[in-house]
Amino acid sequence: MTRFQKVFCVILSLCFFAVLAMAPEWLFLGGNIYRQLPLYRFLEEKARSMSQRDDPEAYELLVENNIRYLERQIEEENRISGQEHPEENAETADRHTQEVGEVRSEESQNTLEKNKEKKGMEQGESKEQAQSTSAPTESPEKAETNNKAGQDVSRNTPGNRQKENGAEQKEQEQNTTRPTESPEKAETNNEAGQDVSRNTPENRQKENGAEQKEQEQNTTRPTENPEESEANNKAGQSGTEGQKPVETEDTSAAQTAASALPHPEIDLAPETLADYDYLLNNFFIVDPKTSTSAQQLNAAAFLAEDLSLEKTPDAPQILIYHSHSQETFADSREGRVEDTIVGVGDYLTQLLTETYGYQVIHVTETFDIVDGQIDRSAAYDYARPYIEQVLEENPSIEVVIDLHRDGVPEDRHLVTEINGKPTAQIMFYNGLSYTADGGQVDYLPNPYIQDNLAFSFQLEYQAAQYYPELYRGIYLAALRYNLHLRPRALLLEAGAQTNTVQEVKNAMEPFADILNRVLTGA
Repeated sequence: MTRFQKVFCVILSLCFFAVLAMAPEWLFLGGNIYRQLPLYRFLEEKARSMSQRDDPEAYELLVENNIRYLERQIEEENRISGQEHPEENAETADRHTQEVGEVRSEESQNTLEKNKEKKGMEQGESKEQAQSTSAPTESPEKAETNNKAGQDVSRNTPGNRQKENGAEQKEQEQNTTRPTESPEKAETNNEAGQDVSRNTPENRQKENGAEQKEQEQNTTRPTENPEESEANNKAGQSGTEGQKPVETEDTSAAQTAASALPHPEIDLAPETLADYDYLLNNFFIVDPKTSTSAQQLNAAAFLAEDLSLEKTPDAPQILIYHSHSQETFADSREGRVEDTIVGVGDYLTQLLTETYGYQVIHVTETFDIVDGQIDRSAAYDYARPYIEQVLEENPSIEVVIDLHRDGVPEDRHLVTEINGKPTAQIMFYNGLSYTADGGQVDYLPNPYIQDNLAFSFQLEYQAAQYYPELYRGIYLAALRYNLHLRPRALLLEAGAQTNTVQEVKNAMEPFADILNRVLTGA
């Protein structure tokens, strides 16, 4: 190599390093030389396309940050209140520290389980949809067949926190559908524009005398109500005849509210709730016969709505009634009203009046017995004028609760543990007056659909913070279910026929707490 060539190579090298030092981005894409490699860019795009909720580590970090945020809020509140009452807040602060530690230790396992459940649901989504189309609608005979197959509306998201064995969870996840009424048949049965009767998986009463005995074991329940099954109800009564459920102590509700501290199991950050798919998967169950949209389900709008009310000592503000007053439980004693859903309503009334100071009217009228027989095919039609009369006579009532219990397969037990007590799980039920096939149901108008949804969502949001294993979700159905009577109208499913009376009464304690939190704007 000649001297000239050597000098030229040196000068060329110096120029290269000078350019590299002054403008490296011209040579290296994105400032990273490895991004020029095809394999690196492929892996980077794949990593960016992965949703944070599909990544266990990222999702766990989100949950951890959410817990820390709530922890800081509570510590700040305790610090401020502790300056005024240091001795009264010492025990609460110690209990909070201990519970946060327990939540942290369980988060990792819960996160992995949730992601596994979600992936399993995504893989079996097409199969579940196919099963849902064949779910029971009007025919009681078909409903009974599908019920025996173990089909039920069961929410497989972090909203449903019941800890069952693996086999039961898998069966519930693969068989999730809720028997509801057919709008076509309902229109035939309600020619005057009344609410449609919702048929559920129960056998209709037989006229034949020999079949009456079988009907006692599988009570007929064709209804428009979200209660799906009274099958084997009387068999459960006779098997437990004489067993008296243990009554709940008067102080239990106050203890429940006092010990409740935020410990959510899902991400409740506003930006996360703005994700429609996340909101739908974690808070709602959509019946196949109806549909909804991101415009209708807006978490920010729901939470922004002011549903609080001022307590009035001289006028009623809350009405509790039962479209299906004859609903009973696994250990209900025949002929004992206190062992029915009406008895549960009595206990809820007691909690709201004595513990929280509300004025409550509890209607115990029967709407589901016709000619001495249980017949729920028109229970909502019978209940409506009676409740409208009560509301007309008491215009101060702002909250209307239709209290039910659900109907599930006999091998399913909707129970969790709250404050050391076996507690039935609850579900909220909303009607959209909209069918997937026919669109708006004009003969069932409801000007308060969005208000009803906001009320249910705020209740479930409070439950997600303080009692994450209590709630099963918000079930969205096609019809109305008398929710048009007030903006704060609620249809509550408390437990099911497989729960005990005491389990369902125990559920009224956390429910009364979250209801009070919504009505006080807490």
